[in-house]
Amino acid sequence: MPSLETYSKELDYSYALGIFPCMEAMKKAPETVRRLLISQKGEDSEGVRTLVQLAADKSIRVETADKVLGKISGKDNCFAAAVFSKRELKPDSDKPHIVLHNPSDKGNIGTILRTALGFGLTSVAVIAPCADVFDPHTVRASMGALFSLNVSVYSSFADYRKDYAEHKLFPFMLTGSCPIEEAVRQKGDRYALVFGNEGAGLPEAFASYGVPTRIPHSDSIDSLNLSIAFAIGAYEFTKRGV
Repeated sequence: MPSLETYSKELDYSYALGIFPCMEAMKKAPETVRRLLISQKGEDSEGVRTLVQLAADKSIRVETADKVLGKISGKDNCFAAAVFSKRELKPDSDKPHIVLHNPSDKGNIGTILRTALGFGLTSVAVIAPCADVFDPHTVRASMGALFSLNVSVYSSFADYRKDYAEHKLFPFMLTGSCPIEEAVRQKGDRYALVFGNEGAGLPEAFASYGVPTRIPHSDSIDSLNLSIAFAIGAYEFTKRGV
């Protein structure tokens, strides 16, 4: 087997670090998992034993590789990692979408992916430039939710719209003219919740796209954290069913 490198965006593979993300990779997308790395220090733990059994069931190669785990995780207490092939799956044309426009924080992306899955929103479009969706930090922050979602990166918002012109847009903006409660009543079956960059938000041009949506809050703060705003939006739009 070829030697493994410290992660970089140019590689065609990445790492799911930690027992639970590994488990999600092997349960939800076993066809992408190239091999399972385990630590000798964790061989007696129930989680690692479960991973090894899963790997055997899925015919996935298992290697005891403490040095490699330390190198790729930067920690000495990482007991498992799944080496997986990167793949993009296009959003489902018949389902609601999440659109993340130029997100720059890997932790935010991962948290949003996990939250999206929790609310049954399984189609995600990420608009470049953006943080790396497949970076191990993103995968870890998603707690493996990445493996249960259709996630695709687009070079521009225009490219996304070429593929999904029929989805009704709900761009979330501080200057949005429509309070979220009212926006929800307009959602229909196919819609896209659009969120901007952590610092800059969405460009003002988005105010003319679809229904510019606002989450009302007190003037004691200037804005909500992106992942918090997303969670509120996802809850409101799905609480009566996706």
